[in-house]
Amino acid sequence: MAEAASTQVKILESTRIKPPPDPPNSATEVSLQLTFADTFWFKIAPVERLFFYQLDNSTSTPAYFNSEILPKLKHSLSLSLLHHLPLAGNLKWPSDSPKPFILYTPNDGVSLTVAETNADFDRLSSNGIDEALELHPLMPQLISSYDSASILALQITLFPNKGFCIGITAHHTALDGKTTTMFMKSWAYLCNQENSALPIELTPFFDRNIIKDPTGFDLDMLYLNQWLTNDGSASEPEITKNKTLKISTDEGEAPNLVRATFDIRPEDFKKLRERVLLSKSSEEEQLHLSKFVLTLAYVATCMIKARVENNRDVLFGFTADCRSRLDPPVPQTYFGNCNTIFTKIVKAADFMDENGFALAVKQVSDMVKKLETRSGVFEGAKEKLTPIFHIGPIQLITVAGSPHFDVYGSDFGWGRPCKVEIVSIDKNGAISMAESRDGSRGIEVGLALKKHEMERFSSLFLKNI
Repeated sequence: MAEAASTQVKILESTRIKPPPDPPNSATEVSLQLTFADTFWFKIAPVERLFFYQLDNSTSTPAYFNSEILPKLKHSLSLSLLHHLPLAGNLKWPSDSPKPFILYTPNDGVSLTVAETNADFDRLSSNGIDEALELHPLMPQLISSYDSASILALQITLFPNKGFCIGITAHHTALDGKTTTMFMKSWAYLCNQENSALPIELTPFFDRNIIKDPTGFDLDMLYLNQWLTNDGSASEPEITKNKTLKISTDEGEAPNLVRATFDIRPEDFKKLRERVLLSKSSEEEQLHLSKFVLTLAYVATCMIKARVENNRDVLFGFTADCRSRLDPPVPQTYFGNCNTIFTKIVKAADFMDENGFALAVKQVSDMVKKLETRSGVFEGAKEKLTPIFHIGPIQLITVAGSPHFDVYGSDFGWGRPCKVEIVSIDKNGAISMAESRDGSRGIEVGLALKKHEMERFSSLFLKNI
Protein backbone atom coordinates (compact mmCIF):
# COMPACT_ATOMS: atom_id res chain seq x y z
CA MET A 1 0.00 0.00 0.00
CA ALA A 2 1.22 3.48 -0.83
CA GLU A 3 2.18 5.73 2.03
CA ALA A 4 -0.94 7.39 3.41
CA ALA A 5 -1.41 10.95 2.22
CA SER A 6 -4.30 13.30 2.59
CA THR A 7 -5.79 14.46 -0.70
CA GLN A 8 -5.67 18.26 -0.70
CA VAL A 9 -8.06 20.10 -3.01
CA LYS A 10 -8.29 23.78 -3.82
CA ILE A 11 -11.86 24.97 -4.33
CA LEU A 12 -11.94 27.21 -7.40
CA GLU A 13 -15.68 27.75 -7.70
CA SER A 14 -18.92 26.92 -5.93
CA THR A 15 -21.92 27.55 -8.11
CA ARG A 16 -25.41 26.35 -8.90
CA ILE A 17 -26.25 25.02 -12.34
CA LYS A 18 -29.84 25.61 -13.40
CA PRO A 19 -31.84 24.31 -16.35
CA PRO A 20 -31.94 26.73 -19.31
CA PRO A 21 -34.53 29.48 -18.70
CA ASP A 22 -35.91 29.54 -22.24
CA PRO A 23 -37.98 26.33 -22.56
CA PRO A 24 -41.42 26.73 -20.93
CA ASN A 25 -41.17 23.58 -18.81
CA SER A 26 -38.18 24.91 -16.82
CA ALA A 27 -40.46 27.67 -15.51
CA THR A 28 -42.99 25.13 -14.28
CA GLU A 29 -43.13 23.75 -10.76
CA VAL A 30 -42.75 19.97 -10.61
CA SER A 31 -43.78 17.81 -7.64
CA LEU A 32 -43.28 14.05 -7.29
CA GLN A 33 -44.68 11.92 -4.49
CA LEU A 34 -42.50 9.25 -2.91
CA THR A 35 -43.49 5.63 -3.48
CA PHE A 36 -42.87 2.71 -1.13
CA ALA A 37 -39.72 1.96 -3.17
CA ASP A 38 -38.43 5.43 -2.21
CA THR A 39 -39.37 5.55 1.50
CA PHE A 40 -37.67 2.18 1.94
CA TRP A 41 -34.32 4.03 1.60
CA PHE A 42 -35.29 7.01 3.77
CA LYS A 43 -32.38 6.99 6.23
CA ILE A 44 -29.81 5.28 4.01
CA ALA A 45 -26.70 7.42 3.47
CA PRO A 46 -26.32 9.19 0.11
CA VAL A 47 -24.63 7.22 -2.66
CA GLU A 48 -21.30 8.67 -3.79
CA ARG A 49 -19.79 7.80 -7.17
CA LEU A 50 -16.53 9.01 -8.63
CA PHE A 51 -15.72 8.95 -12.36
CA PHE A 52 -12.04 9.40 -13.35
CA TYR A 53 -11.20 10.64 -16.86
CA GLN A 54 -7.65 10.63 -18.22
CA LEU A 55 -6.66 13.42 -20.65
CA ASP A 56 -3.71 13.79 -22.98
CA ASN A 57 -1.01 16.42 -22.60
CA SER A 58 -2.75 18.98 -24.78
CA THR A 59 -6.16 18.82 -23.05
CA SER A 60 -5.13 18.41 -19.42
CA THR A 61 -3.53 21.82 -18.87
CA PRO A 62 -5.46 24.14 -16.55
CA ALA A 63 -5.77 26.72 -19.35
CA TYR A 64 -7.39 24.29 -21.79
CA PHE A 65 -9.52 22.63 -19.13
CA ASN A 66 -10.94 25.92 -17.85
CA SER A 67 -11.52 27.44 -21.29
CA GLU A 68 -12.77 24.41 -23.23
CA ILE A 69 -13.73 21.40 -21.11
CA LEU A 70 -15.30 23.02 -18.04
CA PRO A 71 -17.64 25.36 -19.98
CA LYS A 72 -18.80 22.43 -22.09
CA LEU A 73 -19.46 20.31 -19.00
CA LYS A 74 -21.45 23.13 -17.38
CA HIS A 75 -23.53 23.84 -20.49
CA SER A 76 -24.41 20.18 -21.11
CA LEU A 77 -25.22 19.75 -17.41
CA SER A 78 -27.74 22.58 -17.68
CA LEU A 79 -29.28 20.97 -20.76
CA SER A 80 -29.47 17.59 -19.03
CA LEU A 81 -31.25 19.12 -16.02
CA LEU A 82 -33.93 20.34 -18.39
CA HIS A 83 -34.83 16.67 -18.86
CA HIS A 84 -34.33 15.87 -15.16
CA LEU A 85 -35.97 18.82 -13.42
CA PRO A 86 -36.53 16.96 -10.12
CA LEU A 87 -32.75 16.59 -9.74
CA ALA A 88 -32.47 20.37 -9.64
CA GLY A 89 -35.07 20.47 -6.88
CA ASN A 90 -35.15 19.22 -3.31
CA LEU A 91 -36.79 16.76 -0.98
CA LYS A 92 -39.29 18.72 1.10
CA TRP A 93 -41.12 17.81 4.30
CA PRO A 94 -43.52 20.51 5.54
CA SER A 95 -44.88 20.00 9.04
CA ASP A 96 -48.39 19.39 7.69
CA SER A 97 -47.29 16.67 5.23
CA PRO A 98 -47.39 12.99 6.31
CA LYS A 99 -44.33 12.18 4.23
CA PRO A 100 -41.64 14.00 2.22
CA PHE A 101 -41.96 14.73 -1.49
CA ILE A 102 -39.76 15.96 -4.32
CA LEU A 103 -40.27 19.57 -5.40
CA TYR A 104 -38.67 21.54 -8.21
CA THR A 105 -39.42 25.24 -8.43
CA PRO A 106 -38.16 27.73 -11.05
CA ASN A 107 -34.62 28.95 -10.30
CA ASP A 108 -33.72 25.73 -8.48
CA GLY A 109 -30.41 24.20 -9.51
CA VAL A 110 -27.76 21.60 -8.70
CA SER A 111 -24.78 22.52 -6.55
CA LEU A 112 -21.54 22.27 -8.54
CA THR A 113 -18.08 22.57 -6.97
CA VAL A 114 -15.03 23.06 -9.20
CA ALA A 115 -11.71 22.14 -7.64
CA GLU A 116 -8.09 21.37 -8.41
CA THR A 117 -5.66 18.96 -6.77
CA ASN A 118 -2.05 17.88 -7.08
CA ALA A 119 -2.88 14.40 -5.78
CA ASP A 120 -1.58 11.38 -7.67
CA PHE A 121 -4.18 10.73 -10.38
CA ASP A 122 -2.67 7.43 -11.49
CA ARG A 123 -2.63 6.01 -7.97
CA LEU A 124 -6.13 7.15 -6.99
CA SER A 125 -7.59 5.74 -10.21
CA SER A 126 -5.78 2.42 -9.93
CA ASN A 127 -6.88 -0.87 -8.36
CA GLY A 128 -4.28 -0.64 -5.62
CA ILE A 129 -4.81 -0.49 -1.86
CA ASP A 130 -5.14 3.07 -0.54
CA GLU A 131 -6.60 4.85 2.47
CA ALA A 132 -10.38 5.13 2.07
CA LEU A 133 -10.43 8.76 3.21
CA GLU A 134 -8.23 9.85 0.30
CA LEU A 135 -11.23 9.96 -2.04
CA HIS A 136 -13.49 11.95 0.30
CA PRO A 137 -12.24 15.45 -0.66
CA LEU A 138 -13.20 14.66 -4.27
CA MET A 139 -16.85 14.17 -3.31
CA PRO A 140 -19.48 16.92 -2.86
CA GLN A 141 -21.93 17.02 0.05
CA LEU A 142 -25.70 17.27 -0.13
CA ILE A 143 -27.21 20.32 1.57
CA SER A 144 -29.86 19.43 4.11
CA SER A 145 -31.93 20.84 6.95
CA TYR A 146 -34.87 19.76 9.09
CA ASP A 147 -37.42 20.12 6.26
CA SER A 148 -35.36 20.20 3.05
CA ALA A 149 -32.56 18.21 1.39
CA SER A 150 -30.89 18.52 -1.98
CA ILE A 151 -31.20 15.50 -4.23
CA LEU A 152 -27.96 15.80 -6.15
CA ALA A 153 -24.56 17.46 -5.74
CA LEU A 154 -21.62 17.44 -8.18
CA GLN A 155 -17.90 18.16 -8.01
CA ILE A 156 -15.47 18.42 -10.92
CA THR A 157 -11.83 18.19 -9.86
CA LEU A 158 -8.91 18.82 -12.21
CA PHE A 159 -5.63 16.92 -11.84
CA PRO A 160 -3.38 19.28 -13.87
CA ASN A 161 -1.63 17.59 -16.78
CA LYS A 162 -3.29 14.24 -15.97
CA GLY A 163 -7.10 14.32 -16.09
CA PHE A 164 -10.18 15.13 -14.07
CA CYS A 165 -12.85 13.40 -12.04
CA ILE A 166 -16.56 13.94 -11.53
CA GLY A 167 -17.98 13.22 -8.10
CA ILE A 168 -21.75 12.72 -7.90
CA THR A 169 -23.60 12.42 -4.60
CA ALA A 170 -27.22 11.28 -4.83
CA HIS A 171 -30.00 11.08 -2.22
CA HIS A 172 -31.11 7.43 -2.20
CA THR A 173 -34.67 8.37 -1.18
CA ALA A 174 -35.10 10.12 -4.52
CA LEU A 175 -33.30 7.88 -7.01
CA ASP A 176 -31.61 4.53 -7.39
CA GLY A 177 -28.36 3.56 -9.07
CA LYS A 178 -29.99 2.95 -12.43
CA THR A 179 -31.51 6.45 -12.46
CA THR A 180 -28.21 8.04 -11.40
CA THR A 181 -26.33 6.19 -14.13
CA MET A 182 -28.92 7.19 -16.74
CA PHE A 183 -28.51 10.83 -15.71
CA MET A 184 -24.73 10.60 -16.11
CA LYS A 185 -25.16 9.06 -19.56
CA SER A 186 -27.65 11.77 -20.50
CA TRP A 187 -25.22 14.46 -19.42
CA ALA A 188 -22.40 12.78 -21.35
CA TYR A 189 -24.61 12.35 -24.43
CA LEU A 190 -25.55 16.05 -24.52
CA CYS A 191 -21.92 17.03 -24.01
CA ASN A 192 -21.24 15.32 -27.36
CA GLN A 193 -24.21 16.87 -29.20
CA GLU A 194 -25.12 20.26 -30.62
CA ASN A 195 -28.80 20.01 -29.68
CA SER A 196 -30.68 19.43 -26.43
CA ALA A 197 -32.73 16.37 -27.45
CA LEU A 198 -32.24 13.01 -25.75
CA PRO A 199 -32.80 9.59 -27.35
CA ILE A 200 -35.73 7.61 -26.00
CA GLU A 201 -33.47 5.26 -24.02
CA LEU A 202 -32.12 8.22 -22.01
CA THR A 203 -35.39 10.13 -21.58
CA PRO A 204 -36.67 9.75 -18.00
CA PHE A 205 -40.19 8.52 -17.25
CA PHE A 206 -41.70 10.37 -14.27
CA ASP A 207 -45.22 8.96 -13.77
CA ARG A 208 -45.27 7.64 -10.20
CA ASN A 209 -48.72 6.10 -10.64
CA ILE A 210 -47.15 3.17 -12.41
CA ILE A 211 -45.58 1.95 -9.14
CA LYS A 212 -48.33 -0.07 -7.47
CA ASP A 213 -48.16 -1.35 -3.91
CA PRO A 214 -48.79 -5.09 -4.42
CA THR A 215 -49.41 -5.85 -0.74
CA GLY A 216 -52.25 -3.55 0.34
CA PHE A 217 -50.26 -2.61 3.46
CA ASP A 218 -49.54 1.02 2.45
CA LEU A 219 -45.86 0.16 2.31
CA ASP A 220 -44.81 3.77 1.70
CA MET A 221 -46.01 4.88 5.14
CA LEU A 222 -45.11 1.56 6.76
CA TYR A 223 -41.46 1.91 5.75
CA LEU A 224 -41.34 5.59 6.67
CA ASN A 225 -42.81 4.93 10.11
CA GLN A 226 -40.38 2.07 10.67
CA TRP A 227 -37.52 4.49 10.05
CA LEU A 228 -39.04 7.11 12.36
CA THR A 229 -39.74 4.69 15.19
CA ASN A 230 -36.77 2.39 14.77
CA ASP A 231 -39.36 -0.29 13.99
CA GLY A 232 -41.53 0.52 16.99
CA SER A 233 -38.89 0.90 19.69
CA ALA A 234 -38.63 4.72 19.72
CA SER A 235 -40.27 7.02 22.23
CA GLU A 236 -42.36 10.02 21.14
CA PRO A 237 -39.44 12.50 21.56
CA GLU A 238 -37.24 10.21 19.48
CA ILE A 239 -39.89 10.00 16.76
CA THR A 240 -40.07 13.80 16.62
CA LYS A 241 -36.29 13.97 16.43
CA ASN A 242 -36.21 11.39 13.65
CA LYS A 243 -38.77 13.30 11.55
CA THR A 244 -36.11 15.27 9.76
CA LEU A 245 -34.41 15.41 6.38
CA LYS A 246 -31.10 16.36 7.95
CA ILE A 247 -28.39 14.07 6.56
CA SER A 248 -25.84 12.61 8.96
CA THR A 249 -22.21 13.49 8.27
CA ASP A 250 -20.91 10.52 10.28
CA GLU A 251 -18.08 8.86 8.33
CA GLY A 252 -18.57 5.57 10.15
CA GLU A 253 -15.60 3.23 9.87
CA ALA A 254 -14.08 5.07 6.90
CA PRO A 255 -11.13 6.58 8.83
CA ASN A 256 -9.98 3.06 9.74
CA LEU A 257 -10.39 1.50 6.29
CA VAL A 258 -8.43 0.99 3.09
CA ARG A 259 -10.01 0.36 -0.29
CA ALA A 260 -9.04 -1.67 -3.36
CA THR A 261 -10.54 -3.08 -6.55
CA PHE A 262 -10.38 -6.69 -7.71
CA ASP A 263 -11.15 -8.08 -11.18
CA ILE A 264 -12.89 -11.36 -11.97
CA ARG A 265 -12.29 -12.26 -15.61
CA PRO A 266 -14.34 -14.54 -17.88
CA GLU A 267 -11.84 -17.38 -17.47
CA ASP A 268 -12.12 -16.99 -13.67
CA PHE A 269 -15.88 -17.48 -13.85
CA LYS A 270 -15.32 -20.70 -15.73
CA LYS A 271 -13.08 -21.99 -12.92
CA LEU A 272 -15.50 -20.89 -10.22
CA ARG A 273 -18.44 -22.52 -12.00
CA GLU A 274 -16.53 -25.78 -12.37
CA ARG A 275 -15.60 -25.66 -8.69
CA VAL A 276 -19.26 -25.42 -7.70
CA LEU A 277 -20.34 -28.21 -10.03
CA LEU A 278 -17.72 -30.52 -8.54
CA SER A 279 -18.99 -29.96 -5.02
CA LYS A 280 -21.54 -32.26 -3.41
CA SER A 281 -24.03 -29.48 -2.71
CA SER A 282 -24.52 -28.79 -6.41
CA GLU A 283 -26.02 -32.23 -6.88
CA GLU A 284 -28.95 -31.47 -4.57
CA GLU A 285 -30.72 -28.97 -6.80
CA GLN A 286 -30.37 -26.79 -9.86
CA LEU A 287 -28.34 -23.69 -8.99
CA HIS A 288 -28.42 -20.29 -10.61
CA LEU A 289 -24.76 -19.87 -11.63
CA SER A 290 -24.73 -16.40 -13.18
CA LYS A 291 -21.66 -14.17 -13.01
CA PHE A 292 -23.42 -12.09 -10.35
CA VAL A 293 -24.13 -15.11 -8.13
CA LEU A 294 -20.58 -16.42 -8.47
CA THR A 295 -19.08 -12.99 -7.79
CA LEU A 296 -21.11 -12.25 -4.66
CA ALA A 297 -20.64 -15.78 -3.30
CA TYR A 298 -16.90 -15.81 -3.90
CA VAL A 299 -16.24 -12.31 -2.56
CA ALA A 300 -18.49 -12.88 0.47
CA THR A 301 -16.70 -16.15 1.30
CA CYS A 302 -13.29 -14.44 1.12
CA MET A 303 -14.53 -11.54 3.28
CA ILE A 304 -15.92 -13.89 5.91
CA LYS A 305 -12.67 -15.89 6.06
CA ALA A 306 -10.59 -12.70 6.17
CA ARG A 307 -11.95 -11.93 9.64
CA VAL A 308 -10.67 -15.27 10.97
CA GLU A 309 -12.82 -15.31 14.14
CA ASN A 310 -15.87 -17.40 13.24
CA ASN A 311 -18.26 -16.99 16.17
CA ARG A 312 -20.40 -14.27 14.56
CA ASP A 313 -23.40 -13.65 12.34
CA VAL A 314 -23.12 -12.38 8.77
CA LEU A 315 -25.83 -10.57 6.83
CA PHE A 316 -25.31 -10.65 3.12
CA GLY A 317 -27.60 -9.71 0.31
CA PHE A 318 -28.19 -7.50 -2.70
CA THR A 319 -30.56 -5.05 -4.33
CA ALA A 320 -32.44 -6.12 -7.45
CA ASP A 321 -33.96 -3.85 -10.07
CA CYS A 322 -37.71 -4.45 -10.40
CA ARG A 323 -38.62 -2.44 -13.49
CA SER A 324 -39.18 -5.49 -15.69
CA ARG A 325 -40.55 -7.58 -12.83
CA LEU A 326 -43.63 -5.56 -11.86
CA ASP A 327 -47.14 -6.05 -13.25
CA PRO A 328 -47.42 -4.12 -15.47
CA PRO A 329 -43.69 -3.73 -16.17
CA VAL A 330 -42.19 -0.30 -15.47
CA PRO A 331 -40.25 1.48 -18.26
CA GLN A 332 -36.49 1.00 -17.99
CA THR A 333 -36.15 4.78 -17.93
CA TYR A 334 -38.36 5.21 -14.85
CA PHE A 335 -37.02 8.02 -12.64
CA GLY A 336 -36.76 7.07 -8.97
CA ASN A 337 -36.30 3.93 -6.95
CA CYS A 338 -37.69 0.71 -8.39
CA ASN A 339 -35.91 -2.08 -6.60
CA THR A 340 -36.08 -4.46 -3.69
CA ILE A 341 -33.55 -6.11 -1.42
CA PHE A 342 -32.88 -9.73 -0.57
CA THR A 343 -30.92 -10.58 2.57
CA LYS A 344 -29.85 -13.64 4.48
CA ILE A 345 -28.35 -13.94 7.96
CA VAL A 346 -25.88 -16.81 8.24
CA LYS A 347 -23.21 -18.12 10.63
CA ALA A 348 -19.62 -17.27 9.72
CA ALA A 349 -18.43 -20.68 10.94
CA ASP A 350 -20.39 -22.39 8.14
CA PHE A 351 -18.22 -20.75 5.48
CA MET A 352 -14.77 -21.34 6.91
CA ASP A 353 -13.99 -24.73 5.34
CA GLU A 354 -13.45 -25.70 1.70
CA ASN A 355 -17.19 -26.03 1.10
CA GLY A 356 -17.86 -22.44 2.17
CA PHE A 357 -17.93 -21.12 -1.39
CA ALA A 358 -20.41 -23.75 -2.60
CA LEU A 359 -22.65 -22.98 0.38
CA ALA A 360 -22.51 -19.26 -0.39
CA VAL A 361 -23.45 -19.97 -4.02
CA LYS A 362 -26.51 -21.91 -2.86
CA GLN A 363 -27.58 -19.09 -0.51
CA VAL A 364 -27.25 -16.39 -3.18
CA SER A 365 -28.79 -18.64 -5.84
CA ASP A 366 -31.85 -19.20 -3.65
CA MET A 367 -32.32 -15.43 -3.26
CA VAL A 368 -31.91 -14.79 -6.98
CA LYS A 369 -34.48 -17.46 -7.81
CA LYS A 370 -37.13 -15.42 -5.99
CA LEU A 371 -36.84 -12.88 -8.82
CA GLU A 372 -38.20 -15.43 -11.28
CA THR A 373 -41.79 -14.85 -10.13
CA ARG A 374 -43.58 -11.56 -9.42
CA SER A 375 -44.83 -12.94 -6.12
CA GLY A 376 -41.27 -13.71 -5.08
CA VAL A 377 -40.11 -10.15 -5.75
CA PHE A 378 -42.20 -8.78 -2.86
CA GLU A 379 -42.26 -11.83 -0.62
CA GLY A 380 -42.02 -10.66 2.99
CA ALA A 381 -42.28 -7.00 1.96
CA LYS A 382 -43.54 -5.87 5.39
CA GLU A 383 -40.45 -7.27 7.10
CA LYS A 384 -37.83 -6.16 4.54
CA LEU A 385 -36.47 -3.44 6.83
CA THR A 386 -36.66 -5.44 10.06
CA PRO A 387 -33.08 -6.82 10.00
CA ILE A 388 -31.69 -3.27 10.04
CA PHE A 389 -33.34 -2.51 13.38
CA HIS A 390 -32.98 -5.81 15.20
CA ILE A 391 -29.50 -7.09 14.50
CA GLY A 392 -26.65 -6.70 16.94
CA PRO A 393 -22.95 -6.69 16.01
CA ILE A 394 -22.81 -8.36 12.62
CA GLN A 395 -20.69 -8.45 9.48
CA LEU A 396 -22.53 -6.76 6.63
CA ILE A 397 -21.86 -7.81 3.04
CA THR A 398 -24.23 -6.09 0.61
CA VAL A 399 -23.87 -4.93 -2.99
CA ALA A 400 -23.75 -1.37 -4.31
CA GLY A 401 -23.92 -0.82 -8.07
CA SER A 402 -24.43 -3.46 -10.73
CA PRO A 403 -22.52 -5.01 -13.63
CA HIS A 404 -25.55 -4.08 -15.77
CA PHE A 405 -25.36 -0.29 -15.27
CA ASP A 406 -22.63 0.24 -17.89
CA VAL A 407 -21.00 2.98 -15.79
CA TYR A 408 -18.00 2.96 -18.10
CA GLY A 409 -20.25 4.08 -20.95
CA SER A 410 -20.35 7.69 -19.69
CA ASP A 411 -18.08 9.31 -22.31
CA PHE A 412 -18.26 13.12 -22.33
CA GLY A 413 -16.13 13.40 -25.47
CA TRP A 414 -12.68 12.86 -23.99
CA GLY A 415 -12.85 9.08 -23.66
CA ARG A 416 -14.51 6.56 -21.38
CA PRO A 417 -13.80 6.69 -17.64
CA CYS A 418 -10.52 5.03 -16.71
CA LYS A 419 -11.99 4.17 -13.29
CA VAL A 420 -15.36 4.40 -11.52
CA GLU A 421 -15.55 4.13 -7.74
CA ILE A 422 -18.50 3.96 -5.36
CA VAL A 423 -16.93 5.96 -2.54
CA SER A 424 -19.81 5.47 -0.09
CA ILE A 425 -19.09 1.75 0.39
CA ASP A 426 -16.66 2.78 3.12
CA LYS A 427 -19.63 3.86 5.25
CA ASN A 428 -22.03 0.94 4.93
CA GLY A 429 -20.19 -2.37 4.62
CA ALA A 430 -21.13 -2.84 0.97
CA ILE A 431 -19.01 -4.06 -1.90
CA SER A 432 -19.32 -2.38 -5.28
CA MET A 433 -19.84 -4.17 -8.56
CA ALA A 434 -19.40 -2.89 -12.10
CA GLU A 435 -18.65 -4.26 -15.53
CA SER A 436 -14.92 -4.54 -16.24
CA ARG A 437 -13.67 -1.31 -17.75
CA ASP A 438 -11.71 -3.14 -20.49
CA GLY A 439 -14.89 -4.57 -22.04
CA SER A 440 -13.80 -8.16 -21.35
CA ARG A 441 -17.21 -9.11 -19.91
CA GLY A 442 -15.68 -9.56 -16.50
CA ILE A 443 -16.74 -7.91 -13.24
CA GLU A 444 -14.74 -5.55 -11.04
CA VAL A 445 -15.39 -5.49 -7.32
CA GLY A 446 -14.55 -2.65 -4.95
CA LEU A 447 -14.10 -3.14 -1.21
CA ALA A 448 -13.32 -1.05 1.86
CA LEU A 449 -11.87 -3.07 4.75
CA LYS A 450 -9.51 -2.70 7.67
CA LYS A 451 -5.92 -3.00 6.46
CA HIS A 452 -5.18 -6.42 7.97
CA GLU A 453 -8.51 -7.77 6.64
CA MET A 454 -7.76 -6.39 3.16
CA GLU A 455 -4.39 -8.14 3.13
CA ARG A 456 -6.00 -11.46 4.13
CA PHE A 457 -8.83 -10.94 1.66
CA SER A 458 -6.39 -10.29 -1.18
CA SER A 459 -4.48 -13.48 -0.40
CA LEU A 460 -7.68 -15.55 -0.22
CA PHE A 461 -9.14 -13.97 -3.36
CA LEU A 462 -6.07 -14.54 -5.52
CA LYS A 463 -5.66 -18.11 -4.28
CA ASN A 464 -8.49 -19.46 -6.47
CA ILE A 465 -8.63 -16.86 -9.23
